[in-house]
Order: sequence, then C-alpha cells, then structure tokens
Amino acid sequence: MARPIEFYFWPTPNGWKISIALEEMKLKYEMKPVTIGKGDQFKPEFMEISPNNRMPAIVDPRGPGGKPISIFESGAILQYLGRQKTKFYPRDGRKRVEVEKWLFWQMGGLGPMAGQHSHFFSYAPRLVDQPGAIEYSVKRYANEYNRLLGVMERRLADRAFIAGDFYSVADMAAWPWARVAPNMNQPLDGFPKLKDWVERIGARKAVVKALAVGAEFRRNFKTLSKEEAAETARNLFGQTAASVESATKTASST
Repeated sequence: MARPIEFYFWPTPNGWKISIALEEMKLKYEMKPVTIGKGDQFKPEFMEISPNNRMPAIVDPRGPGGKPISIFESGAILQYLGRQKTKFYPRDGRKRVEVEKWLFWQMGGLGPMAGQHSHFFSYAPRLVDQPGAIEYSVKRYANEYNRLLGVMERRLADRAFIAGDFYSVADMAAWPWARVAPNMNQPLDGFPKLKDWVERIGARKAVVKALAVGAEFRRNFKTLSKEEAAETARNLFGQTAASVESATKTASST
C-alpha cells in the first residue's frame, strides 16, 4: 500500500489551506501536528523539512521520479498538489494564469496583512503594558485588511469564484483568511458577494472535514494564563534559543 503524504499542520488559516486541498483532492495523508505555541517548529527534524521554521509543510513519499520530496510554503504546496489534480489548477494557459495571479495575491497580500491585523488585534493587547502604543498599528492593518476584503468583493461581483467560474487552489488559499474576518471585528455584511462566497465554500463537504482536522489542538490566546501567553508569544513571535542553536549548528557544520 502506498504511503500517505505527511502533512505538518497546526489549525491556523495557513494550515487550513492545505487540509482543504488534501480533502478536496481526495489525497491520502497523515497529519503530524506542529505545536507552534510550544516551539515544535524549531525542532531540527522539522526544520529539515521547513527551513523557514513555519508550517504547513508536506513530505510526499512519491515525489518526482518516485522519490520523496519535502515542500514548505503553502502557495508552493498548493501548486504542487494542484499539478497532480488539475481540476483545481487547470492546464489551460489563460485559466492557470488567473489562478496564479490570485494565489500570489493571497500569498503576498491577503495572508500577510490579515496575519498582522490578527497579531495587533488579538495578541498584542496582552503583550504590551500600554495598549495605546499599538493604536496606529491596529488601525493600519485593520484598514489594509478591509481594503483587501473590498478587492475580493469587487472580484466576485461577476464571477462565482476568484479565478472565474471554477473553484481552484486560489479559492482554497484565500478562503481561510476571509472566513476569520468577523472574529477580528471585520463583519462581512458590507461585502455581500464575499460573504456569499465564504458561505458557499464553507458548506462544501471537503471543507467542513478539513476544518475539523486538528480542531482539538486549537486554543484561544485570550484564554491562556499569563505564563502560557508569554511562552506562546516567545515561540510565535520571538527569535528563540532553539532557532539560534539550530542555525549555529548548521553554520559550524559547513
């Protein structure tokens, strides 16, 4: 029996992109949790797979030439998987360009800006002594995230999905970052086309199943104790001892 894809995951929007793709494409996988709040992403064995010490990542035991291949960065993973299941990553040149434009838009814009908004909205208030000191950052990223939601609203005004009339890896990439908007004080009522798209994709059987992957691991940062929050913040946002030690070992061995 063929070995499944190893899927290194934690329940976040970037992780959900890949769980959605794996479920939609009906690919066999084994989920391997990477507890990012505890620093699992800095373990040497994981950094061999993901040198940027970020999840998600995959190892496909049947890569090109029948040999295992490891892939990090969610956009690269979606392209790799999509090439195998072209229903979601079309061969037609013009359609593929549309998918890639919006996949890269998500990777370079929606995801990073939503992530920064999440940081200053959800995490930073518990990490600074003077919340007023982050007021500009809160507004800056909230406004940019809102602008990007508006871009999606306009894009969906005359098409069912981001790349056109077909569901693709571009939708899988953007959807997790759009669905969390209400949790960050960005209601979708003012974006009716976007709201409809979020609801339609959220009702897909594969997406429902994908969101359930690793759900038991997820905790709300706001409910953590002061000590737990401090440890989580060090691992999520700091240059940790583990990462420095790993980098030092790598440099000394070359």
